[in-house]
Parts: sequence; C-alpha cells; structure tokens
Amino acid sequence: MFSANWFFDLDSRLRKMGLDSDAQTFDEIKENLSCRRVLSDGEFAEQVIYVILAGGFSQKTAKNIHKKIMNFIVDNTFNYNDLLCIFNNKNKIKAICEVWQNRKIFCDEYYKLHDLNSRLVYLQKLPHIGKITANHLARNLGEDIVKYDIWIQRLGVMYAGNSALKEKINNAKLDKEVKTACDDMFAHLVKETGLPRGYIDVVLWKACQNGLIKL
Repeated sequence: MFSANWFFDLDSRLRKMGLDSDAQTFDEIKENLSCRRVLSDGEFAEQVIYVILAGGFSQKTAKNIHKKIMNFIVDNTFNYNDLLCIFNNKNKIKAICEVWQNRKIFCDEYYKLHDLNSRLVYLQKLPHIGKITANHLARNLGEDIVKYDIWIQRLGVMYAGNSALKEKINNAKLDKEVKTACDDMFAHLVKETGLPRGYIDVVLWKACQNGLIKL
C-alpha cells in the first residue's frame, strides 16, 4: 500500500467502475487543483450548495438532489417553500436560500482573501459549513487541500502504523496527531505520484467509500 502503483491502480479501477467524480469529474478536479479557476458568483454558490447537501448523504443522493435544486433555482423565481417540497430539510434549505440570495457577497469576499488559511476560516462562516466541510468545499473550489474525514483519518493512522492513534480518530474534532499522520501520508503520496494532494484525497476517499480499500 501507499505506493504510486497502488494509488494509480485505485484511480484506474474507480474510473472503470464509473465512480470517478465528486461534485466534478476526477479530471475536472485534477485540472482545477493544478490551476485554480475563479468562479462566477453563481458557480461559487453552486459549489457551496453541493457541499451543504452532501453532508450525511451518499454522493449519488446528494448529486441527484443538487441537480433538482439547481435546475429549479435557475428556471424559477426563488421560493423557499417550493424548495422544501423538493428536499424536506428545513435547516439545509434555509442555508441554501441564504447562500443563493447572498451569492455575490459571499463570492466576492472569498476571492478578496489572498491566503489559504484566511479563505478556509471564511468558508467556515458560510451557512451550514463547518471545519471539515469547509475543507471539502475549498477543494471543490480549487484549493489543494484535503478533507480529513473519517476515511482519511483511518488511512492516515494505518500509514503511521501507530495503533494507539485509532482511539483518537474523530470526525467531529480532528486530533493533531491524527492530522499529522494524514499529512505525512499525503506528503509521501504527492512525492510518489506527482499529483496534487487534493486529488489524492478524493481518490482515496472514493476508494474507501466503495470498498476498494479495506480498513
């Protein structure tokens, strides 16, 4: 495990299974991480809305709901109650409404910031976006960053070979030692593959989610 051959085999198998996507395809993610594209306010809001919906749902479910909501927003006068009929989650629909109504402000403020840490802190202040989901959103916006979700934490601990760290895995609050183990794993795989760590993250996450990596 944790070699270039191992990683590229995972990438190839996911592509053959038709699982090469998050909010965008693997190729789009790789290209955007290699050369970050500045999004329009509508595109920015679309990415935020996807991450809001993705929490707690399978990717397939999130993508289907996201498509329905974005199609409705684009084609109709904005209406909270109608959106609630599409997806009956008051907290998430309220957040989606706030993001769409303030999309220009949120987008402009994000792109005014010139360092990654400031942008991450800013994303955490958006409706229904927390620390871990901010990393997911940042990666989808083209920042070369990783999500540190439960799958990645488990992989990082496996890479470290320190069984004592297993008890510190926590999806709600990232432990510093676990984060270090994950960062060491990504640094190693970046060196092995020459790929952005944000891309390595999404491939590993998808491979874990679909059982290609047994943890």
